[in-house]
Amino acid sequence: MSALAAEVSEHLVTLPTDIQEQILALVRALGETYHRGVPGRTLLSFAGTIPSDDLALMEEAIENECERVDADEW
Repeated sequence: MSALAAEVSEHLVTLPTDIQEQILALVRALGETYHRGVPGRTLLSFAGTIPSDDLALMEEAIENECERVDADEW
């Protein structure tokens, strides 16, 4: 057990059972949604596979839309 896990455990046992159950549910949910991803070298086979005209469209959309602030959006 890591030092961090041991410290969490020390604090956890001092909490009421209902709070411990909530923390357990949170930890399980985080474990289900956390994904590590893949090493970059695994993705190298995709390099150069997007057609240049599609890249140009993507670049144009980013330049035109991503740096604009819409004050009424929220």
